[in-house]
Amino acid sequence: MAISISSWEQPLVAVCQVTSTPDKQQNFKTCAELVREAARLGACLAFLPEAFDFIARDPAETLRLSEPLGGNLLGEYTQLARECGLWLSLGGFHERGQDWEQTQKIYNCHIPGQGPMHESNSTIPGPGLESPVSTPAGKIGLAICYDIRFPELSLALAQAGAEILTYPSAFGSVTGPAHWEVLLRARAIETQCYVVAAAQCGRHHEKRASYGHSMVVDPWGTVVARCSEGPGLCLARIDLNYLRQLRQHLPVFQHRRPDLYGNLGHPLS
Repeated sequence: MAISISSWEQPLVAVCQVTSTPDKQQNFKTCAELVREAARLGACLAFLPEAFDFIARDPAETLRLSEPLGGNLLGEYTQLARECGLWLSLGGFHERGQDWEQTQKIYNCHIPGQGPMHESNSTIPGPGLESPVSTPAGKIGLAICYDIRFPELSLALAQAGAEILTYPSAFGSVTGPAHWEVLLRARAIETQCYVVAAAQCGRHHEKRASYGHSMVVDPWGTVVARCSEGPGLCLARIDLNYLRQLRQHLPVFQHRRPDLYGNLGHPLS
């Protein structure tokens, strides 16, 4: 297991990088080991990537393996969080919603480059944005993977009070090298937020692989923690005093000109 730690002070967060497969119990075992290690190292919050529950071979298997939020798997993660005494960011859970019987589609909820991926064939788009969540590390704005390509969303979350943006992801081997880091750094710079990106890595099965390179980016756009190759952890301190000083010295949100180009990111109600 590879572990890297940044040198700052303030709350410690852990970013977990895994290689999910269709084996849900093995995936839980792997994630639980990383979460327990994060707790042992003093993290107050651990971030898991998109599809931490499983990555199936085809849409039919995805639908078969999915669960409601009240199912057994999230019950196990709830118990794990209590046991370890930390918060968990479980992004990209394959959720059977209340409309499952009618739609036979799931939600990719936050609670690849080998070819085109049509998630819309089996996944329902979210109906709205949630307000940032207060945690021991700061106020977190929730998003998932593909959301990283839309600055309007990150701006709306920042204007709603987010200090940390999280993008649990499973980028592929083509878009990953080309876009992953530059998009994460851009979202951090434009919002003056920390960006935490837990990612899938490696080959999940014969049909799919993911890019990895989980990282934490500070509000200046500097990568302050990064996972090495393969499953493991990276850890970083969240310095909210630094964030506030940066926003004070470079007050970009006060300098915006909606009279010229409108509100690119509408604040959440």
